Amino acid sequence: MLLAVCFFICIDTSAKWLTLSGLPVMMVVFARYFGHFVYSCLMYIPQEGLSCFRSRAPLKQFLRSSFLFGSTVLNFFALKFLPITVTTTIMFAGPIVVTLLAIPLLGEKVGLRRFLAVATGFLGVLVVIQPWGAEWHPAMFFSLGALVLASLYFVMTRMLAGVETNATQQVWSAGIASVVLAPFALAAWTWPQTTTQYVVLFAIGFFGMFGHVLATTAHRWADASILAPMVYSQIFLAAISGILVFDQWPTIWTLAGGIIIIGSGLYIWQRERAVRKRQIMNAAHPKY
Repeated sequence: MLLAVCFFICIDTSAKWLTLSGLPVMMVVFARYFGHFVYSCLMYIPQEGLSCFRSRAPLKQFLRSSFLFGSTVLNFFALKFLPITVTTTIMFAGPIVVTLLAIPLLGEKVGLRRFLAVATGFLGVLVVIQPWGAEWHPAMFFSLGALVLASLYFVMTRMLAGVETNATQQVWSAGIASVVLAPFALAAWTWPQTTTQYVVLFAIGFFGMFGHVLATTAHRWADASILAPMVYSQIFLAAISGILVFDQWPTIWTLAGGIIIIGSGLYIWQRERAVRKRQIMNAAHPKY
């Protein structure tokens, strides 16, 4: 999971660098998913053949894929104007939004303490984006939109748990995004001017594919509450990337909001873990 987190930061760093170097955002998003699709095909077709393209729930798979690439588009637009630490910290509110969406979409029940944790997490988001202060930038709307779409993607992933194979999910999510984004990317296509641009453009798809493969594998081997602290290491990696590549230092507001969001997210994960343990114990030792 730590390695997956490193790849995710590499995606954001590459996207920000490419857009700042003059390449269109839609072209960069297309390169991220088309590269992901090609690498996925090279990995899974020799193992599973064309069966990796067959989905047992195509409509849900399409929605899941649409939410993922929609989130990426908005996130890449946000990255063009915002520091990586800001976009990363806002995306940390994902577990909070997923908790709210799981009530109507998955029929999950959320108690008072988890609602308070959700409210605390949103307070952390407000601290980061500061809609009342000088640090506010309209591009934060892109980041908030990316947060909502990414949360819907994770809800759909829960719905498809145990239904689809990892190969099918990787091929579909990258393939659908490539097909939908191709016309927009071609319309705005600008050929890279340097060897470095070409290398980073090819590498971003590699980062996307292996990041998602590693994250999926990690969640198959370990509980989400165990993996949570490793996910939050992104804030430190994002800070290092911002300083070394873009000479952007995180503000005290970003760090303070990040601490609040991380605390509320960890509490929500811990509550979910406790609920699952209770359900397992009740199933093993039912009360007659």
